[in-house]
Formats: sequence, C-alpha cells, structure tokens
Amino acid sequence: MNKKDECRITALLDDGVRSGVFPGAVLLIALGGEIIFTKAAGILSTAASNAPVRVNSIFDLASLTKPFATTLAVMRLVDKGVISLDQSLVELLPCLLPDEKKGITVRLLLCHSSGLPDWKPYYIDLMKYEPYKRKSLLRERVIMEPLAYPCCKGIQYSDLGFMLLEWIIELASGVKMDEYLKEFFYHPLRLDRTYLINKKAPFSPDEIAATELCPWRKRVIQGEVHDENAYAIGGYSGHAGLFGCAEDLFILLNMLRQHCYAERCDFFRPETVQDFFSRQDIVKESTWALGWDTPSKEGSSSGRYFTCNSIGHLGFTGTSVWMDLEQDIMVILLSNRVHPTRENKMIRPFRPMIHDLVMEGVFNKRG
Repeated sequence: MNKKDECRITALLDDGVRSGVFPGAVLLIALGGEIIFTKAAGILSTAASNAPVRVNSIFDLASLTKPFATTLAVMRLVDKGVISLDQSLVELLPCLLPDEKKGITVRLLLCHSSGLPDWKPYYIDLMKYEPYKRKSLLRERVIMEPLAYPCCKGIQYSDLGFMLLEWIIELASGVKMDEYLKEFFYHPLRLDRTYLINKKAPFSPDEIAATELCPWRKRVIQGEVHDENAYAIGGYSGHAGLFGCAEDLFILLNMLRQHCYAERCDFFRPETVQDFFSRQDIVKESTWALGWDTPSKEGSSSGRYFTCNSIGHLGFTGTSVWMDLEQDIMVILLSNRVHPTRENKMIRPFRPMIHDLVMEGVFNKRG
C-alpha cells in the first residue's frame, strides 16, 4: 500500500469523525500476519476531557465478546474433548428444559439457529434483585423464554444463545469464563489491555472510549459495559462485556489465523479452528460459521472485495473485525458510534466504504 492510499484511508477515517459517524475510532490493517497500517482519529468522549483516541485506546467491544471470548473458550473445550459441538442442553445444563429446547446443541447456539430470540430486556426486572442472584435468574429466564422459531428451522442472531454458552463454559471448565480466558488465552498472549469487565474497569476512564448517554442509567457510560443485560448481572455475559484495544484483537485474530493455516498448534489443533471458521449451512441462506459470520452475497459490512473464505463479526457499539483467509488480510475497526446516542446509525454505510478503500489500496482493486 503506497502513501497515497494511506492518505485516502486516513482522510476517510477523519471524515468519519467530522461527519458524525463516530466521535473516535481506531483502524488496524494487517497483511500476511503483519500490521501494515494503524490510525487513530477523534476523541474518546464529547462529554468530558476531550482526550484524543490513541492506537492503544480501549473500546467496549460489545458483541465482539462472542468470537473473542465465548467462542474462544468453547473452541478450547471442544478441542480438548471436554464438550462436543453436538451435545445438547439436556446433557450440559443441570436444569429442567422445556421440550422445545431439548434438541438445542452447542453448534446451534454458535451459529444462531437454536430458535432462541435475539434479545430481551431482562435487566429491567433483574435490577429489583440483589446482585448475586441476578445471573442465575437471567439463566432461568432464558431457559423458559419461548422460542422464536423451531430449533434448526431458521436463523436469528441471538444474545440469549450466548448467555447459555457462558453457563456451559462455567460448568464444563469449573471456573468463571473470565478466569478461564485469562488463564488460557489473555495472559499467555500478553494481552494487557483486554478484559471481561467485572464491576469496575482496571483502567482510567481517560483510556476508554465513552459509549451512550444512557437514558436508563442517566449518565454517560465510560469504563462500564454499555449492554444493559450484561450490566445488570455484574458486567459481562457470553454476549457482551469484553473490552480491548485494536492491537490485542490483532494478536488474538492472528493466533487463530496461524492455527487455521496450520502454522502453529499450541493453542488448538488446526482442524478445530478450520471447523469453527466454516459456514455451517444448517439453514439455507445462513452466513454463520461457529461464533463467526461470513460475508453475505449482497450488502455485507465487509464491502465488495472480501472473498467467501472470510470470517468476521460486528459489535453494537461500532466495532468490527473482518479477516479474509484467501487474501490473508485482516481489518479491525473500533469506534464508539453510540456516543452519545445509539440512534446514530451512520456506521452502516461507512463500514463497507472503508473496507472497500482498504482493499483497493492494498490489492489495487478498482470498480
């Protein structure tokens, strides 16, 4: 990528700040497992000190928790033979299950075909209870939640499914999910700025991008999880609560890339990662792999140039990752587009635009 292309990408990122797509953002591009471009733009908050975003600024990663925390833990448990993808909830959870849920498996939860609804505002009622009771109450409610469609017969992106996966991880590993991830991934990889939040952030707010002026909590959220259900149960669950910076995500994603290419096998067997990166095709037209998405034929947030051999994920707060395993490129975009309000949806056209500009610059693609 030449200087002119770098300037175009920088200009688009800066324009995103000026035009109100987001107050601040970090863009990281890697090719062949090496970082070739990193750029920070804008500010962390419009409500406080106006501290600038830096390349190591921490963002609420929102649903990137699903691939970089929950899926990672499930992948290791599957790789070690502790659980299997086709084990059902009946085998894994110590509770009575409604008949309609008895056929739900780990695989179906990971690829969003379990039948569970997308989201429910459990937090409203949960806040009436003492904090230590809330997570178990949340799990009871997910178990009893009516299915949105019959198991295996549809696709609906579901936070609820990943709430159950966190429970499965705890039961199968014998420790809380944050402890499991720290022991087997975050500490060994020296990810100093990545953590599942538990009550209070281990960093100053001046290092963390603000999210919403929350109409429920009546304050600007900075250094605590944006997601209301995760907040109600202490900070994180299987669907949200991971915080981190762009370079840490690159380290995690590159580790997975190296295993997928069979360049290393210290964290996983390569075939395990290859399986998780493969589109499942359980439901016709589904783009979902296991905990990861793949590009849709039209209108993908990855733009026009990522091949079908790509995996990625989005986060509600304005975060995203895409990795093309055929062209060996990854693009990490972290922003706080929900600051000060989630009603700002300008990130939707921006994402494919910046991905296209990156691919045109790196690979000289045009048109």
